[in-house]
Amino acid sequence: MSNPHGTVRALALRGGKRERMIELDDARAIKGKGFAGDERAAGRRGLTLLSTERWVDVIHDLDTVLPWHTRRANVLIEGLDLSGMIGKRIRIGEVELHVCDESRPCGRMDEIHPGLRAVLKPDMRGGVCGEVLCDGLIRVGDTVALLDGS
Repeated sequence: MSNPHGTVRALALRGGKRERMIELDDARAIKGKGFAGDERAAGRRGLTLLSTERWVDVIHDLDTVLPWHTRRANVLIEGLDLSGMIGKRIRIGEVELHVCDESRPCGRMDEIHPGLRAVLKPDMRGGVCGEVLCDGLIRVGDTVALLDGS
């Protein structure tokens, strides 16, 4: 059986606490941290991944249009069921990531858009978070693949 895989559709960096997200074409991930320039990212929450398919569900339920990074995630991935990745190692471009947990939505989501927190809760729509295991570059268009032995 071949490894499941997906594709990086977009990248974003937190400009700082409560600052807007900055979309990027590529970003350098730092082992044990997150993207270079994101001082708040570290450890098990180094990078946050969001599914394109789940975000479409969120937008549909809210009956609105919001950019994907409204969720304040770093990596938008298409074609991979992120809920099945918890506890596994994946490769995103040059970066190896241990997917640690669900990225649970906080109250900040409702500050950004009323009702957003509630629609992110079911089916892990808020995405997953993981620990960066090696330095490397991630680019829009990169493949996301489950590593053997995970």
